[in-house]
Amino acid sequence: MTVIRFLALPFLAATLLFSAGAANAAPTCQERSGEAIRCGVPGGMPVGWTLPSDQRVITSDPDSMAPAQWFGLFALVGGLFAMIALMPDFDGFGDVEADGEESR
Repeated sequence: MTVIRFLALPFLAATLLFSAGAANAAPTCQERSGEAIRCGVPGGMPVGWTLPSDQRVITSDPDSMAPAQWFGLFALVGGLFAMIALMPDFDGFGDVEADGEESR
């Protein structure tokens, strides 16, 4: 009897999760150049319209970074490490003891 009570809540939770309906996402709209845009804004094409494949032009490779972006990334990470290196040592309360009185 205790095993049934022990397994009843997980079984009920699993049943409710698996019987839930799927959520539908909002439709995707595109602008005349083929870029994704929110539906209903000026410049957006009707729902379901797609740019023909012969008119698509890939402007840049999203997986590549320009040299200026690499330099900025290294400068940011280097600056972060420099700030960490310049931080003071945190080795306790210093001259103040735990009870708030100064040590002599």
